[in-house]
Amino acid sequence: MGRLTVHATGPARPETVWQRYACIDRWASWSPQIRAVRTPDRRLASGMCGTVESIAGIRVAFTVEHVDHDHRTWTWRVRLGPTRLRLHHNVRAHGRGSTTGLTMEGPRPVILAYAPLARLALRRLVRP
Repeated sequence: MGRLTVHATGPARPETVWQRYACIDRWASWSPQIRAVRTPDRRLASGMCGTVESIAGIRVAFTVEHVDHDHRTWTWRVRLGPTRLRLHHNVRAHGRGSTTGLTMEGPRPVILAYAPLARLALRRLVRP
């Protein structure tokens, strides 16, 4: 098992970045690897379950473990077959913009392979 954290800083305000996380329908707009999110809930909430479909058509099951809207943090678990990852996201003010971070826990080869896509998504997330 491994653990890796990636960050991105940009001009988008923390409130804007957080709303991009909190509104499920916006995920595909900043995360290029996501084609669709299937869940009955449209706002990020603890206990929420569903699937994320990648642009390659791969469907990954997820469960949101915890959301703290006040502190702009959330944690979820994703599963594809026997592979499981735990992903912890945060958004913080930084200068005139924000910094967002993602800590990934899971099989080291998987998190190392996913890190470049995660960095790209985070950079898009903090754009104006």
